[in-house]
Amino acid sequence: MSAGTIRKVVAGAFALAAMLANGGCVVPVVGLAGTTVVKASEDRGVGGAISDLKIQLQINDLWLKRDLDMFSRINLSIDQGRVLLTGQAATAEQRMEAVRLCWEADGVTEVLNEIKLDNDATGDSAHDRWITAKLRTALVLDKDVHNTNYSIDVVNDVVYLLGVAHSQDELDRVIAHAKAIAHVQGVVSHVRVVEKDKKDEK
Repeated sequence: MSAGTIRKVVAGAFALAAMLANGGCVVPVVGLAGTTVVKASEDRGVGGAISDLKIQLQINDLWLKRDLDMFSRINLSIDQGRVLLTGQAATAEQRMEAVRLCWEADGVTEVLNEIKLDNDATGDSAHDRWITAKLRTALVLDKDVHNTNYSIDVVNDVVYLLGVAHSQDELDRVIAHAKAIAHVQGVVSHVRVVEKDKKDEK
């Protein structure tokens, strides 16, 4: 078992332990490289985070039972039942199977397939993690962005975004932050724009 696979298994175990230890209340789960970060964002709330964590655990279990290599290669981001898949599959068949298995998990409402094939891969995973950290920091420092509503994944210098924006202007700010980072080759947004009343944000 590769080091990356071991890290994913350990992170998943900690996520499950956190959910059980808190009687169904989720604490923020800090994901390692290639794992899902499931947290109670301001729009999703604790109940939504619990549902997303359950989906994550179901999909990880399905992948582990079907193909350990698939589990180690493909990444999950989940927001309110919407599943974003990234990473690098060994074959087209593995990519299709990863998507098919996602639909077997209870609560999945949409699967966004951004999985690449190995022969498309030219990037550096350490470099991708650096871009992720830079973007996350930029969003935290931007007071006009609700940073906890965004999931970020970077594969081969391409930034993939999932989550909820309170306005198109906010989403444009997030995308601009991503594009401003050195070596970013593109930004793919699967963010939903949900306009909020100003009084609701007070």
